[in-house]
Amino acid sequence: MEDRRAGMGIETEETPEFCLQLLRENCPEAILETLLPQGDATAVIRAEHLPKVIDFLKNDSRLQFDVLVDITALDFPERNPRFDVVYHFLSMPFNRRVRLKVPVGGEEPCVDSITPWWGSANWLEREVWDMFGIRFRGHPDLKRILMYDEFQGHPLRKDYPINKRQPRIGPKV
Repeated sequence: MEDRRAGMGIETEETPEFCLQLLRENCPEAILETLLPQGDATAVIRAEHLPKVIDFLKNDSRLQFDVLVDITALDFPERNPRFDVVYHFLSMPFNRRVRLKVPVGGEEPCVDSITPWWGSANWLEREVWDMFGIRFRGHPDLKRILMYDEFQGHPLRKDYPINKRQPRIGPKV
């Protein structure tokens, strides 16, 4: 029986560096840094250029990143900007992956929503908002998804007090 996996996608000889090179050439003002940790294509980009970079990754015929795999965040309380919003994308036609990191900070950390490009970003952005308190400008329905509405704070922030009692939990008896 033939191996159907071998014929999936377009076979290319390009390395992960190929995606990063195209990003550097087409969005030079957006790129802060490009990395290849463990061979994974990673670009650190300026938050204000996120929509342009997302549009390029999805719509450029040489890339075609058509799957949003995940959105998460990292908290570095001692660093400014404090957070990195991290996006993982997959190109099914070319069987390649890329990671974007977007540093954000301030009292009310905020980055543009990518729901116009991927509807699945809706729930992923809500999760990041709920757990880290990072807002997504232009999100259609930014509200808690894992914690209840009365929950105070964002539990994946490193400064969240682990012994904090929440309103619905009430006092210990």
